Amino acid sequence: MSVNLVKGQKISLTKETGLRKVMVGLGWDEAEQKKGGFFKSLFSVKPQPIDCDASCILLGADGKVLSNNLNETVVYFNNLKHSSGAIVHQGDNLTGEGEGDDEQILVDLSKVPENVDKLVFVVNIYDANQRGQHFGMIENAFIRLVDVNKNSEICRYSLTDDYSGMTGMIAGEIYRQDGEWKFNAIGQGIRQASRLGNIVNLYK
Repeated sequence: MSVNLVKGQKISLTKETGLRKVMVGLGWDEAEQKKGGFFKSLFSVKPQPIDCDASCILLGADGKVLSNNLNETVVYFNNLKHSSGAIVHQGDNLTGEGEGDDEQILVDLSKVPENVDKLVFVVNIYDANQRGQHFGMIENAFIRLVDVNKNSEICRYSLTDDYSGMTGMIAGEIYRQDGEWKFNAIGQGIRQASRLGNIVNLYK
């Protein structure tokens, strides 16, 4: 049975279940924007779709990235598979349309390198500054974990805070503690995250 988490809640993933392969699903919808008057709608340019990108940042025991090379420490739309084979991104979704997960990242916990202690799952709005977009324009955002072998949802965290003005978000993290893997529901907004590198810099 899936557990609905609240912000800051932590659960064990492997202590009793022996979980090995987990799918991290992230989803969001673009909120309906208020329409202006006749002349505004007649002359204004149609707004661009909000392109949210989900990524996984790998951190060491010190809570910092393992390398300054983005492809060695981040799995994202331009680097879909980590060199260890432990983390695999299932591909970019440019609009967030449709129900269910918008982007998925597969994690094989048994293959995660020993020098990696934490996997941070983040979402940022691509070109947010240039397009005048932010997470206040997003609704129904969530992160969920699924046991791949059993095809059953383990937990789900709905991000319901007011993220107006935020262009990035730290949704949650999978981390090692005392020989087991755990999940932490975070839901922290980031104001300057129009580029993924802005978020990665927080961990340097």
